[in-house]
Amino acid sequence: MNEAFDAVDVIRTKRDGGRLSDAQIDWVIDAYTRGAVAHEQMSALAMAILLRGMDRPEIARWTAAMIASGERMDFSGLSRKTADKHSTGGVGDKITLPLAPLVGAYGVAVPQLSGRGLGHTGGTLDKLEAIPGWRAALSNEEMMRQLDEVAAVICAAGSGLAPADKKLYALRDVTGTVEAIPLIASSIMSKKIAEGTGVLILDVKVGSGAFMKTEESARELARTMVDLGQDAGVHTVALLTDMSTPLGLTAGNALEVRESVEVLAGGGPQDVIDLTVELAKEMLAGAGVTDVDPAEALRDGRAMDVWRRMISAQGGDPDATLPVAKEQEVITADRDGVLTELDALGVGVAAWRLGAGRARQDEAVQAGAGVELHAKPGDTVRAGQPLMTLHTDTPERFARAQEALQGAWSIGEVAPDRPQLIIDRIS
Repeated sequence: MNEAFDAVDVIRTKRDGGRLSDAQIDWVIDAYTRGAVAHEQMSALAMAILLRGMDRPEIARWTAAMIASGERMDFSGLSRKTADKHSTGGVGDKITLPLAPLVGAYGVAVPQLSGRGLGHTGGTLDKLEAIPGWRAALSNEEMMRQLDEVAAVICAAGSGLAPADKKLYALRDVTGTVEAIPLIASSIMSKKIAEGTGVLILDVKVGSGAFMKTEESARELARTMVDLGQDAGVHTVALLTDMSTPLGLTAGNALEVRESVEVLAGGGPQDVIDLTVELAKEMLAGAGVTDVDPAEALRDGRAMDVWRRMISAQGGDPDATLPVAKEQEVITADRDGVLTELDALGVGVAAWRLGAGRARQDEAVQAGAGVELHAKPGDTVRAGQPLMTLHTDTPERFARAQEALQGAWSIGEVAPDRPQLIIDRIS
């Protein structure tokens, strides 16, 4: 077919700092999805966008073109309002697991379309697949029925949502263009808007274990995504949250499921409880449910009831014993003092190297692998006391995991100032 534009002209426009027109954007996304624009041409355009940026109308049009590349879901037939959450990813970030049933306990439907882990940040689906029998793939009909009956579903996104994003996501990963804020924002928001939720709460992570290492870049990403959501008619709010140390006391698949169940049982680490409750309040408020304290539904078992129904509905056994890694190795404190630092990235890379994550998209993960923490910054420790336990089925991985943890923790005399867990709210 005769193409409306020439890919090289589109690349040159952005390379030279120009604005892409609506027609250019619509064409390049469609042509790339069809295969008429080659990977190397899209690579060049992605790099030009990284270096030259995009203005708000350009990003909005780019996002709309990605949505238009596939199908849109429609929850208007549900008897409940819908609310969803997206995290930009971190270490020990198991918040989706307790959050979806917690919000569901108040009658708001949570259609949580999740992904798999790549690199040092864990994937929600990988975590849940540690539960015997649980399945990630649901048809649209199964998903709708579960939202009506249970109010919460965590499952894999169908291949029909924003197919342009799937191609571009893989390309960004291998061309050094992952950090481009217009491309991150449009990638996340094209999927979430196409998903059709009425309320979207974004958890934008800041710090060593996050995509965005500085508050300034995280704030820019949050603002861009909130604007995209509001422009598309979705009630969108972002929380900027700290990811300089891991969330909770575990990083790894079955380990994080176990910790999530502790939170649903009314226990668990305080930072995980606090962030889960805060995000639940935002999701519920967006759906018109106010004057409730979600912490109560964690304490009285209502959230746990929804969790059990949600896991069972997807073939999982909520009472099954979770997998445990065959081998453990303990890292101990070398002296008395206060744990002053525990770097999220170091812990995340160690968990990944132990087998909890994957380097390529087709790799299998180990359900039991990961890092279990016995102390967090500010805790007093004694020489010889366990600081963390490494878990893996393949003990030859311990040495590389230990390397990732060299310099990732330190013991001093004075307790550090703890950063605020929730840094800011952007709406």
